[in-house]
Amino acid sequence: RNLAAKVPEDRWPEFKVRATAAYQAPSRAIARDLAAGLVKDYEAELPSAVACFMDDFEAAIAHLRMPITHRRAIRTTNLLERLFVEERRRLKIIPNAFGEKPALKLMFGAMIRAAERWRAIRITDFERRQMTAVRQELDQEYEARNGLNKNAAAKEPRQNLSSSSRT
Repeated sequence: RNLAAKVPEDRWPEFKVRATAAYQAPSRAIARDLAAGLVKDYEAELPSAVACFMDDFEAAIAHLRMPITHRRAIRTTNLLERLFVEERRRLKIIPNAFGEKPALKLMFGAMIRAAERWRAIRITDFERRQMTAVRQELDQEYEARNGLNKNAAAKEPRQNLSSSSRT
């Protein structure tokens, strides 16, 4: 909808097809190539639409890191948004009858029901290895972005967060 408001109606069908192709590409590299082509073709003509498209493009294609079988389930935040809607619906019925503890119980119950849907997603050994590789890649990107050196951190003694004397 944000893009549709920035693109003229006569240009919208073509722009939409190209943007959708970039968002739903089979890999992040292909998605970036498609996005670069869209930017190149429309940057001069529709600068605000291109800026809107590129604004959160990396976040929009983050699901492409994950195994193909999981992408459909993790592509959107609908599950999380549904939990918030459920909480508002339940709390609206009796607004003053709920304190913090009952509200947490309601949300916990809704999260358990949502988690049951995720149990239907099978994770093979290959997919587990893919997710481990993604986790390592994300850790490396984080360390590079924040200037952390993993080897230096390993040489420093670890601080205990609790003590045996319970102080």
